[in-house]
Amino acid sequence: MDESIEQLVPAVEQQLASPETPYVQETYQRLLQDPEIDEQEAKLMIALCLADESERMLDEESEFDTERYQTLLSFLPKLPG
Repeated sequence: MDESIEQLVPAVEQQLASPETPYVQETYQRLLQDPEIDEQEAKLMIALCLADESERMLDEESEFDTERYQTLLSFLPKLPG
């Protein structure tokens, strides 16, 4: 696993605990319904989506697109990229 993705796990954990990002908690709970996905793997999948949107934000020099992030999360467990 790419080390930069693993570094985003604390941000994902903050989102999981935040009332401002309930869609992250919903995605996490949905992923955990799959018996083949454990808690760490679910967090890493969410971190990949966060990384994808963060990279787009930097490349395009634009604001974080919450709607796009939610769309990426909705695709999980298929991974972006």
